[in-house]
Amino acid sequence: MNKLLLTLTAFGMFSGACAQQNPTAMKYAPIISADLAKKHLSIIASDAYEGRETGKPGADKAAHYIADEFKSLGLQPIVNGSYFFDVPLSENSLKVTFSVNGTPAVNAEDFFAYKPAADRAIIANEIVFVGYGTDSEIANTDLTGKIVLWINEDKPEAGKPANTSYRSTPARALVLKNLQSKNPEVILAANGGIADVLKKNKGYITAARLGIKKDAATPVDKAAGIFWITSGLADQLVKSTGKTYDQLKAAGTNSQTIKADVKLSYITEAKDVKAVDVLGFLPGSDPKLKDEVLVISAHYDHIGLMPEGTKGDRVNNGADDDGSGTTGIMEIARAFSKAKKDGHGPRRSILFLGNVGEEKGLLGSEYYTDHPVIPLANTITDLNIDMIGRVGTEYIGKSDSANYVYVIGSGMLSTDLHNVNEKANKAYTNLVLDYKYDDPNDPNSFYTRSDHYNFAKHGVPIIFYFNGVHADYHGVGDEVSKINFPLLAKRAQLVFYTAWDLLNADARPVVDGKK
Repeated sequence: MNKLLLTLTAFGMFSGACAQQNPTAMKYAPIISADLAKKHLSIIASDAYEGRETGKPGADKAAHYIADEFKSLGLQPIVNGSYFFDVPLSENSLKVTFSVNGTPAVNAEDFFAYKPAADRAIIANEIVFVGYGTDSEIANTDLTGKIVLWINEDKPEAGKPANTSYRSTPARALVLKNLQSKNPEVILAANGGIADVLKKNKGYITAARLGIKKDAATPVDKAAGIFWITSGLADQLVKSTGKTYDQLKAAGTNSQTIKADVKLSYITEAKDVKAVDVLGFLPGSDPKLKDEVLVISAHYDHIGLMPEGTKGDRVNNGADDDGSGTTGIMEIARAFSKAKKDGHGPRRSILFLGNVGEEKGLLGSEYYTDHPVIPLANTITDLNIDMIGRVGTEYIGKSDSANYVYVIGSGMLSTDLHNVNEKANKAYTNLVLDYKYDDPNDPNSFYTRSDHYNFAKHGVPIIFYFNGVHADYHGVGDEVSKINFPLLAKRAQLVFYTAWDLLNADARPVVDGKK
């Protein structure tokens, strides 16, 4: 397989002849190989790791496997002499009751407590419908202490396709923030797509949730609780108007108070959970630049086992999500480690970061960026790898299905970073760089859905490398046998080459974009 990669590299010398190449980088990139990728992934995505769910034994096994690999490569343990960075989590079990006009609503069938906030017990005989939640719709309506029914969609604009996805967008996030500032008791976010989401994810939704543990000094969250609700439950809430929820939505009226008997209570029970990020450090060789650090990240956790009693395969192996990215950072670490041992170490330092808790809400990266081991002011970029081992649904059957990668966020904070990645690809790998999802307003919201986002929130430039979703996404079919290892290796080589250029450049990428 190494010969194949060398052949591909040689081909790149001709097809990318106009781009400058570094012979030293080209010497070490082939260390990132399909064979080595298969070795790593066959272990961490095996049934023995039980889907690597955060807080479970399988994730702990994966953390130790990564740490052992970092140690064998000579990476430094920089967390007080350890490779493990404790991420204090708590497992929160939500006990909730919800009824409308005397009829009980069922958790994970009619609603989902998206952000329950502080414990509450609410009895009300009216709600306030605020439409899409714009200032013009709310006008002077007092929302203090009220139950608010909100259309969880972007408000339609002439000439633009309607975004009716339940997923948040920047525009919707601003609306929600504005609604919360008006101090309602609860926000019920209605969306026509929620019913299918709940049906597909009921087991996940009703399971206890992980969150970053709050210490005694953490202020009580007084913000409104947020519940996603189905259109059917919204119909019950607006029944007294004589109209359905969809009819009210279509009418486009201003906010209105609606009679509805609502009883809603929720309480959270919490217990501590052990979890760690895994950090391996490769110091830079240039005394003037070694304090600057490039982060190469991937999350090693996945979603664990299917519920007891499930027939057939219960293990969500997560070979692509994100065993492929975890494998990628271990291989990239091997290539840089070998270069350093041969006297060709990068000028800047590298932090290889295996994040935990991504599947639970980007928890490991959130805690790291809030409590960085290396100051974020010294962090020049995060190159984040999440799912690089498969062909996404949109590329199946295309001529370039085995030669592409989605690139997200490369230019959102730094034009320099975008250009470095483009030049590295043209010089060496010649992948099709697909920017379809490189938009914070994309309905899929991929820009906010992996660990890079927590770096971007702090103003650190990022690139998210991604193969797109496929039929086995978050399913038991995400197996090692379905991974395209040469493609995984080639995508990881692009990350390596991009990192090489960033690490050895005279100047770090200029931040010229917005968070």
